[in-house]
Amino acid sequence: QVQLAESGGGLVQAGGSLRLSCAASGRTFSLYNMGWFRPAPGKEREFVAAISRSGGSTVYADSVKGRFTISRDNALKPVYLQMNRLKPEDTAVYYCAASRSMRIGTFEYEYDNWGQGTQVTVSS
Repeated sequence: QVQLAESGGGLVQAGGSLRLSCAASGRTFSLYNMGWFRPAPGKEREFVAAISRSGGSTVYADSVKGRFTISRDNALKPVYLQMNRLKPEDTAVYYCAASRSMRIGTFEYEYDNWGQGTQVTVSS
């Protein structure tokens, strides 16, 4: 098990930027693929972005591709989600999640550990 804690949310105007952080406890953090999710109509959470254990591979939802960047440096540092050119429809609680799956998951059920979420509000 790994404990996750998100930070960095806040209120920003449309077109602005925010950087979310996901800090993890435990020495096994490097064994997990990491993802970011947010609630969506008709779903509990929708996929936003994910990164492999090594940081060498990333996957993005079409809605954020080209605007958001997920990154990680090593097992001792947080996973980041850099969000640029934010839109009002990006407003949501953003959740960090960890997965032991072999593939980089894009579905909620593939993730075993979840943080409490951080609120992002984009004003028009």
